[in-house]
Amino acid sequence: MSIASLPFRPAALPCALSCLLATPALAQTVAQLSAPNLPDTVVTATRVAQPLTDVLADVTLLDRTQIEQSGAVTIADLLQRQPGLELSRNGGPGATTSLFMRGAENRFTAVYIDGIRVDTQSTGGAPWEAIALGQVERIEIVRGPAAAVYGSDAIAGVVQIFTRKGDGPFSPYVGVGVGSHHSGRLEAGFAGKQGDVDYALGLERDTSRGFNTRPGVGNPDRDGYRQTAASGRLGWQLNKEHRLELSGTHTSIRSGYDGFTPNLHDMSDSRLNTLGAAWNAKWTPNYSTRLSVSESQQRYETTPSPYMTRTTLRNYLFQNEWRQGDHLLTAALERREDKLRNAPIDQGRHQNALALGYGYTHGAHTLQLNVRHDRDSEFGGQTTGGAAYGYGFAPGWRVTGAVGTAFRVPTLYQRFSQYGNPELTAEKSRNLELGLHWAEKSSHFAVVAYQNRVKNLITFGAAGLCNSTFGCYENTGRAVLRGVTISGGHRLAGINLGGSLDLQDPKDDITDKQLARRAKRILKLNADTRVAGWTLGAEWQAVSHRFDDAANTKQLPGYGVVNLYASTTIAREWQLLARLDNLADRDYQLARSYATPGRTFYLGLRWTPQR
Repeated sequence: MSIASLPFRPAALPCALSCLLATPALAQTVAQLSAPNLPDTVVTATRVAQPLTDVLADVTLLDRTQIEQSGAVTIADLLQRQPGLELSRNGGPGATTSLFMRGAENRFTAVYIDGIRVDTQSTGGAPWEAIALGQVERIEIVRGPAAAVYGSDAIAGVVQIFTRKGDGPFSPYVGVGVGSHHSGRLEAGFAGKQGDVDYALGLERDTSRGFNTRPGVGNPDRDGYRQTAASGRLGWQLNKEHRLELSGTHTSIRSGYDGFTPNLHDMSDSRLNTLGAAWNAKWTPNYSTRLSVSESQQRYETTPSPYMTRTTLRNYLFQNEWRQGDHLLTAALERREDKLRNAPIDQGRHQNALALGYGYTHGAHTLQLNVRHDRDSEFGGQTTGGAAYGYGFAPGWRVTGAVGTAFRVPTLYQRFSQYGNPELTAEKSRNLELGLHWAEKSSHFAVVAYQNRVKNLITFGAAGLCNSTFGCYENTGRAVLRGVTISGGHRLAGINLGGSLDLQDPKDDITDKQLARRAKRILKLNADTRVAGWTLGAEWQAVSHRFDDAANTKQLPGYGVVNLYASTTIAREWQLLARLDNLADRDYQLARSYATPGRTFYLGLRWTPQR
C-alpha cells in the first residue's frame, strides 16, 4: 500500500509508529545524520545562543555540506525535504513559491537572513523565489509558534538563514555547474580572518532556459530564469568584550511565467536586498547585550502585464541577556516599521514591543517561559506568551510539552488595495504540542504531536466589503492544524539512514474541508554512505493527494519521487557533485495546471584551496 492511500485516522498512528520503530531508518532530521559536525548551539528558538540539548522546540539544523550535497536549485526545494514542510509553486524555480510549515499558510512562517526580517506586505510571507541558496552557510528551522519571541507572523514557526562568515586564513572558492534545461551556475567568493577582523564575500549567477510550465494552457514557450546574487559579512572584534558586525545580501531573479492571457510572454522581476549592523557587548561575566539595526527591501514587477509592489521593513532591536548558573533571563526592546508602495497604495505602520524570557536547565529538567507585548500603530496592543517544559526521565529519553499563542496583523495590501478591507483584524492562534525524544550517539528518534487553532483567518471572499466587484479580503475563516511528525535516524553498517513521516490534518474549521495544496500524509526517507572515496545517497518522497481549491473540487493526485546524488574529491582541492532528481520521470503538479521539471540532472565542480 502506498503512502497516498493511507487514511488519516487515530487508528493509523499506532500502526505507522510501530512500522517506523521496526525500521531504524529514521532521523530527527535527515540533515543531522549526514553531518555530525554541526555546531552544537542554536540561536533561533529563543533569539539567544543555546546548546542544542537545552532547546525544547522542534528544530532542524542544516549546514553548508548538506546544502551542497542536496543539489537543490532553490532554498524552497531544500526546505521542503525537511519534516513538516511542504512546497507549492506556480511554475519553475523562479515562479511564485509558497512553503507550508505544519500545514500553515506561507505568511505564518517568519523568515530571517542573518537576523534581518524578510517579508512582503502584498501577499504576505517570505519571497522564497528571491532567496539565493548558493549564498547560504547554515539554516535553522524552528517549528511551532514563536510570536512570544519574534512578534507578528511566527504562527507556524521561524526559518533563520545565515550567510557565510569568515574564520581562519584567507580561503577563496570557485564553482561551476551545468544541468537539465540548459541550466548553468557560476559562483566565486572568499572568506577569512585577519587579526581581529573577519570577512566573507560571495557572488553567484544562475541561468536556465526552463521548460513550458503550463502546457496546453498558456504560451507554449520555455519559462526560464536568470538569477544574480551576492552576500557579504564583516566582523570586527574590538576587544574581548565588544564586537561589531555588518552584513548584506542582494538577489535579483528575472523569470518567465505563463499567466492567464494566451500567447503573452509574461516576465517577472523579483529583487531582495538586506542590510544590517550589530554591536555585541559583554559587560560582565553574566550580562551581555546586542544592539542591531536592519532593513530589507523586496520588489516584484511583472511585464508586459503591468504590476509592481515594493516592501520595506526596518527593524531596531536591543537584546539583553543575564546568565546566572542554571538560569537565563532575557529582555528585548524592538521596533518594526513596514512600508508598502503598490500604486495607488503608499502606506506604512510600525510596531513597538517588549519581550521577556526565562530559561532554566538543571539535571533532568528544562523550562522555557516567554511573554511579549506588541503595540501596533493601527491595531493597538497584542500580548502573546509561550511555555515549554522538558523532562529527561531516562538516559537519552526526554518528554516535552509546550503551549503558545501567536498572531499576524493583516498586510497593508490586504487592508488598502482595491480588494482590501480597512476593518480587518489580526489573525490569532493557540498551539499545544507534546513530544517524545530519544538520542544516543548517531541514533535519533522523535514523535511530536501538535494542534494549532487559528481564528480571524483572512480569506478572499465575496464582493461587498471593498471597492472590487471581484471579491474582498475578510476575517471569516478558522483553521485547525493538527498532526503528528515521526522522525529519527540510525547509522547501520556504515550507512546513514533517516526520514520522517507527517500525518497531518490541516482543515478549514468552518467547512471541514482540507486546506488548499496541503497533503495529509508525507513520507520522506534518506540514505547515504561512503564507498571508495564517494558519498552516495538516495532520497524518496511520497506525498498524498491534495486539493487546489478551498472547496476541495479540484484534486491534485499524490506522487512519489526518487532522487540520487553522489560527490567525491577528484583532486586535493577539487570536489565533484552529481545529482539526478525524479529518477522515474514522474509527472506531478504542485499547483493545478502548472508542470514540474520532470527528470533533471546537475553536475557541479568546485575548487577550494587547502590551507
